[in-house]
Amino acid sequence: MGKRKKICITGATSGVGLLLAKSLQVDGHEVWAIGRNSVVLNELSLLGIHTIQTDLTEEQTYDELFQEMGLPDTVVLCAGVGTFAYLTDLKEKDMQKMLDVNVLAPMKLTKYFATNMKKKRSGHLIFVASQAGKVATPKASGYAASKHAILGFANAVRMELKQYNIKVTTVNPGPIDTPFLDLADQTGNYREKMSKHLLSPERVVSAIVKSIEYPVREVDLPSYMRISSKLYAVFPKMVETLGKRFFYKK
Repeated sequence: MGKRKKICITGATSGVGLLLAKSLQVDGHEVWAIGRNSVVLNELSLLGIHTIQTDLTEEQTYDELFQEMGLPDTVVLCAGVGTFAYLTDLKEKDMQKMLDVNVLAPMKLTKYFATNMKKKRSGHLIFVASQAGKVATPKASGYAASKHAILGFANAVRMELKQYNIKVTTVNPGPIDTPFLDLADQTGNYREKMSKHLLSPERVVSAIVKSIEYPVREVDLPSYMRISSKLYAVFPKMVETLGKRFFYKK
């Protein structure tokens, strides 16, 4: 392990965020876990992890919220929600929630942390996005839109902050075998259809940990997704035709 760092993780009470917090704590980092689930946060606290209970979609003063934590070396923006449904069946409240959690909350947090990191002239922002932000599929219009948005945001912020020695990484995993899938698609069809292609949360955590120690521009998981997303950008119709079985339709 390299230098011990102060690391802030949003969405740290479930899925990848929870596993990441525990892994980084074991590695000896100073971990600050942010989430809404008080029970899980108490469990993390018993492990020696600092916790902050809050709903980041609510209007609040970040100076007061993060006063005790101070400025972290690395911020991992891991919180995310999704609803898989055809556009005409998608409820507007679910659209709003995906935009609030997946886009607006990380944008506001990034502005706060970047402002303070600029003064220090160092820092690292990691956005856990999704391959959905590069290749959209049926029944994921709202989710894909939110991930497209955060990738565009991160790409612009990366250029703005480069002169201040602030690194920006996007992590773009395919579907992960976590409870997120069950919440996003209550029919169970998606998990069944993609069962052979689901990433383990441990694999995603390992990639994030590696990017914390050795910052890179972006990480695509699995690695072949980088090729497929580039092909899609150039030949979208061909990819949609040849890769039809990978596009969720049920």
